[in-house]
Formats: sequence, structure tokens, C-alpha cells
Amino acid sequence: MAVDETGHAVVVGAGVSGLLAAHALARRFEQVTVVERDAVTDGPAEFRAGVPQSRHVHILWSRGLQALEELVPGVGADLEAAGAAVIDAPSQMRWLSPAGWFAGVPGARYLSVSREVLESTLRRRIVDRSAVTLMSRQEATGLLPAPGDTAVSGVRLRERGGGRESTLPASLVVVATGRSSRTAEWLLRLGYPVPAPERVDAHLGYSSRYYRRPVAGGPWRAMYLQGNPEVPRGGVIVPIDGDRWLVTLIGQGEHQPPVEEGAWLAFASSLRSPELSAALDGAEPLTDAVAFRATANEWTHFERAKRWPRGLVVTGDALCRFNPVYGHGMTVAALQAQAIAEQAAGREPAEIAARARETQRAVARCVKAAWLIATGEDARYPGTDGPKPGRFGRLQQDYLARVLVAANTDPVACEAFFAVLSLNRRPEALLTPRVAVRATRRRA
Repeated sequence: MAVDETGHAVVVGAGVSGLLAAHALARRFEQVTVVERDAVTDGPAEFRAGVPQSRHVHILWSRGLQALEELVPGVGADLEAAGAAVIDAPSQMRWLSPAGWFAGVPGARYLSVSREVLESTLRRRIVDRSAVTLMSRQEATGLLPAPGDTAVSGVRLRERGGGRESTLPASLVVVATGRSSRTAEWLLRLGYPVPAPERVDAHLGYSSRYYRRPVAGGPWRAMYLQGNPEVPRGGVIVPIDGDRWLVTLIGQGEHQPPVEEGAWLAFASSLRSPELSAALDGAEPLTDAVAFRATANEWTHFERAKRWPRGLVVTGDALCRFNPVYGHGMTVAALQAQAIAEQAAGREPAEIAARARETQRAVARCVKAAWLIATGEDARYPGTDGPKPGRFGRLQQDYLARVLVAANTDPVACEAFFAVLSLNRRPEALLTPRVAVRATRRRA
């Protein structure tokens, strides 16, 4: 493939993060090539082995949906036409928090859609651009160093199945290879040591299956039963494309949800409320259950590396992955694509490549709020691996528990809680006097 690397960007990974990054770069680069190890076709939306978490509940919070619409105008309507549902939580969602049921309070919207339909919709909108090309069944095996070893000048590729190797030159490489990323290893080969990853693992497990959505509508469109320290089990039902429900069971530590039919249904009936199990009575299952266990929060702080090559940016789960239970991964990916677009705005490709370190720092800043939420909540479980909260951290946890109790019934506390959870506001918004006075009245 002949390219002029001075106006060429390569994005490794055709997931949500990679596609949105490619779209952002296509505004400034003459050519953007997206490299994907899985087979990707223009046909119906299909499961990809490279996204094992796609068979479990995915949501895009309102902040992410706004960012997605700003990046790709009209894509929200495309997704709804393909069967995605926009849910107002908790007003349209039967939600049992660790403190109790949300009742009559405002919250935030989210988009519920299968990962397969989301990706296929984005591919149609983004890869149809003349500047963006998709190469599937090509596995990136390393980075190409530029002369002088101060920059990245492309990627090494190996064809899946055939084993033929090649190189693809570029002035900018964006790595969006997801949870299986080997970026740190690639950098070490080039002589760039990277900080050790920060990791917090609550050992949550998921087990999910699809159901046909019942024709008769009920008083709710989705349901979420959260666990608590006494019963660390939960479950969620969301409507998705194809007139289906996606049902995910959640368990921590020794409470891992099973996949065998009878045990799966028994687990569903063991939650803090019988409502989810009752909703499944009579519903038609479309698939067997599948499990997912790789739920640790892990952040490799590439932005703190002492040395960083020109022409390289790492984004999405390749930079930081979250426990999926909080629903932040795709929203953060959209915010990171916006950060890349802002860093590239008004600049020529050579300058964009030269400013890769600044872009890496901007992308990392998009992670912070979601990281604080996920790791702070996961640290509540006694079996969590990772740094333990000190006295100040425990005070924060106690305060946030009080906020949640207030949010169940108080409109002001609930609006602030969901504004933070949906990443529309920073966590500090929960410390305002209006929220604090309500939280301090409550017993955690």
C-alpha cells in the first residue's frame, strides 16, 4: 500500500475508540488508515472476537451521546433507526441502588444499543469518508522507529491466517487496541520505558444472555438491581436493537454468576429484589449465557513517561480500562476523540505528530473523573485488589454513601448524582452546599 507518510495517519483498532479517533484525524490528514485484526465486513452487524465484552450490557451516557453527535452529526438518529433506545434513568428505569429504590427523581439519559450495531453504524458513517480506509485481518505487531529513534514512523503488520508481514508508514500512529493492548511492550522494544499500570480489581464477574423483548409494555423500559456488601449480586435488563433484551447478571468475588441454565436462573432469583427474576418469567431466551471476567480497572500512565516518541498517541482501553459496570468506557472514548480533534484543529499533519505528547496528556485528562468513580466504588469491596483507601478515602466513601441515600428520594441530590455519574459534571459537584446539606442529614 503506497502512502505519503507526511499526510498519513494510522489508527490501530476499529472499535469505538479507533473509529472516532480516525474520524477526528480525517479533518486534518489526507489519508487515515484504520488497521483491524478481526475480519470486518460491510454486511450485517456481527460479533467480533476482539471485543469479548460486547455480549454484555453497553450504555452510552448522555455526555458521551452529546460528544458522539458533535463528532458525527446525525449518528444518534441513525442509531435509533437501527433499534437503539434512549432511556431516562431512573424515571424509565426500575433502579434499586445499594441504599434503596430511586423514586420520582430526575437523573440522566443514556443510549442502550448492542456494541455490534454501534460499531457497524459508526463504520458506515466514518469509513465512507474518502480520507478513511479500513484494513481488516491485519494484526499490528509493533511500531516502526524513525531515524534517530525519537519518533514513531508507522506500524508493523502481519496478515491474519496467511502470516504475510508488512510495514505501514505514517507520520502519526494512534493505538486503540482495547483491553488486549501490547503498547507498553512495543515501546520497551524501542527503548521507551513506561510507568507500571495502576490497577484496582474488585473481581466482578458478568454473565449475560439475550431475550426476546416482550410485546406488552410495562411501567419501566429497563431495570437495574445493584448489589450491596451483604448481597454482592446484581442484574440489569436493557432494551437493544432487534426487539431484544440484553440481561446481564453481576457478582463479586465468590459470587460469580454462572452460565448453566438452571444455575443462571437461580442466581437471578437470588438478588436483593425478586423483580428481575419475575420479569424473565415467560420471556423467551434467544441465547445461552456467556461469561466475562476481565473487569479490573487498569490505567497505564503513558502521559507520565519520562520520554515519549513523536507521532504516537494511545487512547481508549489501550490507555485505561474501567470496570464496565459503571458504563463509562464508550463515553470516555468519545471525549478522547474530541480531545484529539481539538489538539489537531488548525494544525498540519507534521505539527500534529510533533505535538503527540501534548495530545497524549489531553487524552489522559478525559480519564480522570471516570477513574475516580470506578476505583472509589470498587474499593468498597473487602476483596478488592489494589490500594486501600486511607482515613480520608473512607470519609469520602461515607459521604458518597450519604449522597446516594439522599439521591433515592431528593431531586437536588439525585440530579447532582446522575450529572456526575454521566460525566456531565466533575465529582466535586457533589460537594456543593446544596448537595452537602442533604447528604449530611442522611444515615449512610
